[in-house]
Amino acid sequence: MIVVLSEAGGEASLPPSCPGCSGRLRPWGYARARQVRGRGGHRVMVRPRRARCRGCRRTHVLLPAVAGVARRADAVEVIGAALLAKVQGRGHRAIAADLARPAATVRGWIRSATTHAERIRANALTVAWQVDPMLDPPPPTGSALGDALAALGTAVAAAIRRLGRLAAPWQLAATITGGLLGPTPRTRGS
Repeated sequence: MIVVLSEAGGEASLPPSCPGCSGRLRPWGYARARQVRGRGGHRVMVRPRRARCRGCRRTHVLLPAVAGVARRADAVEVIGAALLAKVQGRGHRAIAADLARPAATVRGWIRSATTHAERIRANALTVAWQVDPMLDPPPPTGSALGDALAALGTAVAAAIRRLGRLAAPWQLAATITGGLLGPTPRTRGS
């Protein structure tokens, strides 16, 4: 899965090479259409493009940043709001009630993001320093998830300052993390 800023820009924003083998990617039809739930219950229909590597022959889904997270029915803004609420000390049941989502779903988002917190932080700081090498790292927050979200906020702010507002902040965050706000990516044979 490769996260892109928009469905229309999927092919234009193809990475120069396959994330797995560095082979050349080419357009390869569409993945299945699906609905993504946003805040307030509105739904967005997403039909991502696919790309196929000429080297390893793997197919990659070009997931638009509005969905931002593979195998999730909720928009990245909803997941991001839940993660921010968790960092502020709220429990998963209270967050779930506020977002009108099942408690088990919200707990899964939090567990997954906490599992990936160090990778999210490292990826975000790498992007932030590529955009602005003079940036100072954000101060520690006291939790791995808090540190990851602070680094992600720093990277998003740096990207907006440098490039302008290309998309909503959480959509940029999904692009920066490459979908790490969601579950562990599946690999062949799993």
